Amino acid sequence: MAREIADGVWLLDVAWPEPIGANAYLVDDGEVTLVDAGVPVPRRPLAGEIRATGHSVSALDRVLLTHYDIDHVGGLARIDADVPTHLGRADLRLVRRSWSPPWRHHKGAFHRIVRRVYSLSDTDLRGVDDGDRIGGFEAFHTPGHNPGHTVFLHPASGTALLGDLVWSTDEGLLAPPWFDSYDTARITRSIARIAGESFEIACPGHGPPLAGGAAAALAEFAAVPGDGPRP
Repeated sequence: MAREIADGVWLLDVAWPEPIGANAYLVDDGEVTLVDAGVPVPRRPLAGEIRATGHSVSALDRVLLTHYDIDHVGGLARIDADVPTHLGRADLRLVRRSWSPPWRHHKGAFHRIVRRVYSLSDTDLRGVDDGDRIGGFEAFHTPGHNPGHTVFLHPASGTALLGDLVWSTDEGLLAPPWFDSYDTARITRSIARIAGESFEIACPGHGPPLAGGAAAALAEFAAVPGDGPRP
């Protein structure tokens, strides 16, 4: 069931147990924003989880996608959300086929196949650039996991919507591995960048949210060679 993790910020319980699951979040700051949409076949229906927060799909003002991966965008097909959907510009070019990664790249080849099935052709996709402000959110381009991966900071709630910048596990934070990423060295730099920002709560795409001191935890993770982001 949906759980409020900060004032106006809910974790939607759509994710299957890892490694399959991916989180979705809803933020209500006077406007209602869905952040990521989970897998095509969720553990619990996305629309039902939105209703569990006291909202409806028709109440959504926008969708923010941290990146184009099937476990983060697949749930869009399960709801009829006729609202602007914002995606990092490089990932927008990827899904709209104005840019194609090389077939020889492991994740690039995967994306070239998946976008044929999940083209988001009926979605009002809008490109996001570094520093864009969308409602109460600020966009930070954080490439590495995907070329257009974007972290969305929500200053009013002190929350960072991290996508797959890092994963949250029982053992602590973990950087996405090379086989699920485009460039792990860029992930390292992206983590360091976000660790320098101000937020108290971190909402990762995988694993439980970090409530309280999240920026400090991310900075500590980035700074420790043995435990920090690893290429």
